[in-house]
This record gives sequence, structure tokens and C-alpha cells, in this order.
Amino acid sequence: MQVFDTIKELQAAISIQKGTSKKVGFVPTMGALHKGHLSLVELALKENEVVVVSIFVNPTQFNNPDDLKNYPRTLESDLELLKDLSPDFVFAPAVDEIYPAKGIVKPAVNLGLLEKTMEGKHRPCHFNGVVQVVARLFEIVQPDKAYFGSKDFQQLAVIKEMTRQLKLPIEIASGETIRDADGLAMSSRNVLLSAEQRSEASGISKALFYIRDNWKVKSAAELCSEAIRRIEKNGLMKVEYLELADSNTLETIHSFDQSPVPRIFTAVQVGKVRLIDNIGIIKGDD
Repeated sequence: MQVFDTIKELQAAISIQKGTSKKVGFVPTMGALHKGHLSLVELALKENEVVVVSIFVNPTQFNNPDDLKNYPRTLESDLELLKDLSPDFVFAPAVDEIYPAKGIVKPAVNLGLLEKTMEGKHRPCHFNGVVQVVARLFEIVQPDKAYFGSKDFQQLAVIKEMTRQLKLPIEIASGETIRDADGLAMSSRNVLLSAEQRSEASGISKALFYIRDNWKVKSAAELCSEAIRRIEKNGLMKVEYLELADSNTLETIHSFDQSPVPRIFTAVQVGKVRLIDNIGIIKGDD
């Protein structure tokens, strides 16, 4: 496993591998790695001959300066975790390496509904920053396949749409959401929770599972209302949004029969920590 902090060195190393026609898989991260990230690296290692992992806290996708300031940065422990899996290259650049003073051309992408609903609505300009950094990293790494987690389901849709509009020859793959034993979706932000908040936060996924398990017997409105009540019942968490949407289009729906693939999305404020989660509803044949 080689670690680089400059584009020049990374590209030279990748070029040698690409010269032998090896397929390159890419896992972009913001560090503070957990089992969710590592599962993506494992998937990439299975499906590609060369794997690149990036660790870069991207300032342009934070609409809250405090969120950027407090985002965990744990490069040394991240590298220790990655050593066990041994991807070929780790790219851990400084901000001015990704965004040089002379500037870079921002990709022209129209996200439409994707930047107007849920995360796009509640975090203005967030997805513009995501598009900017992912396009930049794709330009640097030139992967054949890139991997993203389904916990950030809307982000995954944004990246697929960006790749389509920019006509990039990159396959976008997704990994399933990895959860702790109590159901909480793994997130780099979980380490910022107090013990009490961490215990309480498991109620987020439990509320979503409640909707998933009862969609046949109660209306969407009833279930969403009850899920919000359950999340907020102890006064330690506040629901920013809890919405039902179509998995393919992310259009808001108000009943389960409006989509063959409904999905529940939520963002919850736990103290000063903002957590997101989503769960799909599998309808089956009936």
C-alpha cells in the first residue's frame, strides 16, 4: 500500500498499472473510516486489479462552517485500518492540491430535483460541492469503477446523474448500508455523539424499520407521524425531515402504492450532530 499526497505521484503510479491494462477501482472517502468504508474497499478489491482510496475532507460540500471544523480527521488510524486490506494506493491530499490557487473549471451539471429535495433542500449548495470534488477526483484518478455507500442514497443518485451528464466512462457501484448491532447506520459523525446520544440514536433506524415492517397495514401518513414521534419522544433528537420517495427518481410520494420501489429517508439532529439514514421497502409480488 503506497500513500501519496500529490496528484503527480499518484498519477505516475496509476499510469504504470494502467499501462498493463489493469482495471482501476476507486473508493473516495472523507476519512474517519469505519466498517462501511472498509466494506466498499473490500468490494473494490474483489472487482478490480488496482484499487485507489482517497481521504479528503472536502470543504466545498459543507454549508455549515462548524460542521467542517468539527468533522473528525483521523488519518493515522485510517491508514492503519487500510493496511489490513492493502489497497494499492491511498491518496491523502491537502486542500490546495485539489483546489489550486489558479482555480479549476467547475463541472456544468444540472441536478434538477436532486438538489431541491431532502438533503438538497436542507443543505443548500451541498451537492454542488459534492459534484465539484467527485468530478475533480475522477479527473485525477481516471477509474474504471467507483464505489459509494447507500447510506448517502441521494448523494449516490447525484453522482450517477453527474457521471451521465458529463459522459464519463466510469461505472458507479454502490455498497449496502452497514449498521451497528443496534441498527444505527455507521457514519463518521457517530464518534461525535456522547454515550447518551449514541444510545438514543439507535432509535432512528428502529423508527424506519417500523415503517418498513408495517407499510401493508397502515397509511404512509400514519406511519411517518408515528416514526417521528418515536424518534423525538425523549427530547434528545429532532427530526429535520422524514419523507417517503421513489428510489429511482427521488420524487416525494404520499402513499406506498405511488411507487414500485418506495424508500424512507430521514435526517435527524442529535444534539449538534446531524445524522441521515434511509431504508428501502421491498414490496415483492403482492
